Amino acid sequence: MPYPSDDKRDRPWLMRTYAGHSSPAESNALYRRNLAKGQTGLSVAFDLPTQTGYDPDAELARGEVGKVGVPVAHIGDVRALFDGIPLEKMNTSMTINAPAMYLLALYLSVADEHAEAAGLDKAALRAELAGTTQNDIIKEYLSRGTYVFPPAPSLRLITDMIAYTVAEVPKWNPINVCSYHLQEAGATPVQEVAFAMCTAIAVLDAVRESGQVPEDKFGDVVARISFFVNAGVRFVEELCKLRAFGQLWDEITLERYGVQDPKQRRFRYGVQVNSLGLTEAQPENNVYRILLEMLAVTASRDARARAVQLPAWNEALGLPRAWDQQWSLRMQQVLAFESDLLEYDDLFAGSTVVEAKVEQIKQGARAEIAHILELGGAVAAVESGYLKSALVSSLARRRRRIESGEDVVVGVNKFTETEPNPLVAGADGGILTVDPAVEEAAKAAIREWRAGRDNAAVEDALTGLRDAAKTDRNLMEPSLQCARVGVTVGEWAGVLREVFGEYRPPTGVAGASGGGNESELSAVRARVRALGEALGRPLKFLVGKPGLDGHSNGAEQIAVRARDAGFEVVYSGIRLTPGQIVAAAVQEDVDVVGLSVLSGSHLSVVPEVLEGLRSAGLDDVPVVVGGIIPEADAATLRAAGVARVFTPKDFAITDVLGEIVEAIEQARA
Repeated sequence: MPYPSDDKRDRPWLMRTYAGHSSPAESNALYRRNLAKGQTGLSVAFDLPTQTGYDPDAELARGEVGKVGVPVAHIGDVRALFDGIPLEKMNTSMTINAPAMYLLALYLSVADEHAEAAGLDKAALRAELAGTTQNDIIKEYLSRGTYVFPPAPSLRLITDMIAYTVAEVPKWNPINVCSYHLQEAGATPVQEVAFAMCTAIAVLDAVRESGQVPEDKFGDVVARISFFVNAGVRFVEELCKLRAFGQLWDEITLERYGVQDPKQRRFRYGVQVNSLGLTEAQPENNVYRILLEMLAVTASRDARARAVQLPAWNEALGLPRAWDQQWSLRMQQVLAFESDLLEYDDLFAGSTVVEAKVEQIKQGARAEIAHILELGGAVAAVESGYLKSALVSSLARRRRRIESGEDVVVGVNKFTETEPNPLVAGADGGILTVDPAVEEAAKAAIREWRAGRDNAAVEDALTGLRDAAKTDRNLMEPSLQCARVGVTVGEWAGVLREVFGEYRPPTGVAGASGGGNESELSAVRARVRALGEALGRPLKFLVGKPGLDGHSNGAEQIAVRARDAGFEVVYSGIRLTPGQIVAAAVQEDVDVVGLSVLSGSHLSVVPEVLEGLRSAGLDDVPVVVGGIIPEADAATLRAAGVARVFTPKDFAITDVLGEIVEAIEQARA
């Protein structure tokens, strides 16, 4: 029913666009333009070196600087990023995980500078700061791949941040339990709800056991836990999933943690709708997908998102332009301000269909949560490989349904006839291209930064951080000291790498069940067997992820299907240098090297692998590449010697494997 007064409307959700590229100054200009267009919150996209704790001049950062987000290495970059933006009036979301503590320390240090410049009390300004650090490391081990440290010290960093912010920055969300990437990695609605809830349980248990928060303040901790979820195109199922999320969260926080205040138990979530479902083929159809997905998280008042950021229609092609992001923002504004959606109570309350579906999801999630807790909780289930294998298998089943036509994807496996698309007809191909000079400028800038700071103070701060990390001290204050004296992200992370070590979680490939059309797979299997017999040994396929790109879903699906087709598969996970990939190819004596790159660094890292293989005498080992690769770049890669280039339109994995066998045959001819 409508509200009693016609002029009473709910406040719209926070409207964001996920943005950042090239440099802090360029990104600051973009933020100002977006805010002027009516955007009501910032969502900062960091580049992969920043997300994984490397400076722009690190070896692994090659080709990645400024590509999928803004490079931020030190306090000077944060000053430039938020120049002229009143932080105390802004709601800032930062998509940052392993180095989240240090990015928050940099942000707080700049906020302190703003307070000092304005003659304000620092504590009072901090009390007004609102925003979120994503900070969910569990899902990084399972899907996104920007982890650095092992689970135990990673949970310690999260715990220290929560304890600090609840006391010092009370409006800040110190963690955003992120199920978004779980769905992208294959999670069903039940798995997405259950895995996210188990992550939240692991975090809350760690905070409680740390003793840093008094028992009577634990409700404040629960109240600052936020979630970042995904919404796919199955509108009804996604709407019910979010209602189930909220009801289960209320249940868990009351029964497991004894939180009595219903406001503190409220399920607070932001959303970006599903980017995995966006298609390279007929990309104009993505507009309708995005709109349907947005409705799933806004139409139900009882489960409405607190913040929404929408992908752009062309994200399956490359980096969106400012106009593309504006289009997505306008979509939100039309729904919020032109429609009557915000004038009504919940539209689905009392629906027997919705209630039945919600209950089904809740029952499935409760059973999965109980199973994970029996395994020892989310961390143990990561370390054993259970969660990762479950996601890889689930995504394999989804791929099989798409390949068979059981799941229809318009423009991809049905209704593929199309007219030329004027949206991608321009010289830029409909995407933003980052100038390669950005990386060189960032390298020069960080060398200049290091030369101009007080390096004695830097060494003292790093020593203080190192010493504190070896104890159980809260690491926020040592991190703040590092931020103030100019320590870089790479230096901060480097010290903690020394103390905590680095972590490589299970890939999930070995324990995953595959799939595919058996008759088609049998045909490829016969070719693999025949060629192996001709060469006198089984064919060996090296699947490599060069650079810092952590999106491993495609690589994992290729690895699983290649294994099922009879290849011996060599896959050791993400974040490898070109030199490491070449060394593995030599050591394993492989017959083909497959490189997966989705971050835009293909023109940098792929030629290095080609050159390394030639130098090692492996001229007859073909290199195939898959990823988000514009056609102009694909032509460049082929000219450099790449045997095959695959993009998202090549969705039939068995057909891809057939082409890879053909590439080996041609190379061996």
